[in-house]
Amino acid sequence: MNDPHAHLPDLSSPTTPDGFLLAHLAEETRRRARTARAPEATTAGADRDLLDALQSAVDDLAPTLLAASHDLSEHPEVSFEEHRSAAALADLVEARGIDVVRGAHGLATGLRAEVGDPDGPTIAVLSEYDALPGIGHGCGHNVIATAGLGAFLALASLGDRLPGRVVWLGTPAEEGGGGKELMAAQGAFDGVDAALMVHPFTYDIADPLFLGRRQLRATFTGVTSHASAQPFMGRNALDAVNLMYTGVGLHRQQMPATDRVHGVVTAGGERPNVIPEHAEMLFYLRSELPESLAVLSGRLADIARGAALMTGCGVELTWDEAPPYLPVRGNGPLAGAWTSRYGERGRTVLPPDVVPRMFAGSTDFGNVSYRMPGVHAMVKITDADLSLHTREFADAAVTEEADRVVVDAAWALAAVSADWLSDPELRRAAAEDFEAAGGAVDVPSYFGEDHA
Repeated sequence: MNDPHAHLPDLSSPTTPDGFLLAHLAEETRRRARTARAPEATTAGADRDLLDALQSAVDDLAPTLLAASHDLSEHPEVSFEEHRSAAALADLVEARGIDVVRGAHGLATGLRAEVGDPDGPTIAVLSEYDALPGIGHGCGHNVIATAGLGAFLALASLGDRLPGRVVWLGTPAEEGGGGKELMAAQGAFDGVDAALMVHPFTYDIADPLFLGRRQLRATFTGVTSHASAQPFMGRNALDAVNLMYTGVGLHRQQMPATDRVHGVVTAGGERPNVIPEHAEMLFYLRSELPESLAVLSGRLADIARGAALMTGCGVELTWDEAPPYLPVRGNGPLAGAWTSRYGERGRTVLPPDVVPRMFAGSTDFGNVSYRMPGVHAMVKITDADLSLHTREFADAAVTEEADRVVVDAAWALAAVSADWLSDPELRRAAAEDFEAAGGAVDVPSYFGEDHA
């Protein structure tokens, strides 16, 4: 007898996403990169003798930095639980005679150390070291941590020749916890004039696009009832979730290309024969501008209330259980300085309009960049088209190429810091660029008390 289902494909596993678009975008990026050049430094920067001293210091530190990077990779710890990682990094700083504040700025795994003249210009170099649940360092924070650490220790080695103050901050819980914003609320960036960090990627970019991000939890309350005998006496909270999910999907037609909304159902009932009286969803909302993120927030709130009205349910909206992330605001003069110094390592840094803008995530460094001039440079650790937040990217973060990036990025972070501290013209240009972009923003209150 013929199988009536024989014509159907094998549905025991998902289909494989077509790689055409990624390949097309990669080829377009290569084409644009052949002719594009990122802006480079336009001011004098630090003296060559100072830069040579930093080079020598980074060379001496290299074995320590690479051992630390691999150690962090082998012992990944998730947000707010980075106790071993923080202790290992702090030990390396203290081994060089520098005091470290452990549990800095209200976070048990936060770190702070500083060197130089407290009355001089002050720049911060940041390290992240949290991993992803079940994936490990799939965002390469082992590279971020050790590159930032190496830059700080190299600058510290200058001693009295350091033309200002350098603050090193170990910032936990970037992966959704908003560690930098939590530390900022406890004074981490008070008295800091600029901030630098790097992040591993598949391209070298001085001024990448990072979207702002908020969280919305929509909790619907209905009335339970027997789903067969008396369904008319119930109010189905899962129906409200279904309508909200559908409403968000329909709203995507009107969203700008760089907006993102993605959500999951975190509660939806227990048994099919009981109408659910409790259901909820958790959404991430992302947008390119703080203003457009606020608009998107309002639309999501309206959709949730509409779903409640249609189903006769109650709804409670909970915004930002972790601090919201603002987009990263670039800084032209600092990005130019990064392009020049990282270029000295044989790297070709791409302008921001070369890599497709759809390749955009979010980071709590965005909140820092709306407080002061900053650079969040992306550093290429692999030629492969690997996605962040994957096991494959975690593997790439401990290859020989990633190790070279740790050393190169440590030197470039140290060199740009020295440029900024040494060169009043660079500091002036960076400050003017920051003010022209809108100046400092009161980040904690940006979205208002009701967060909607």
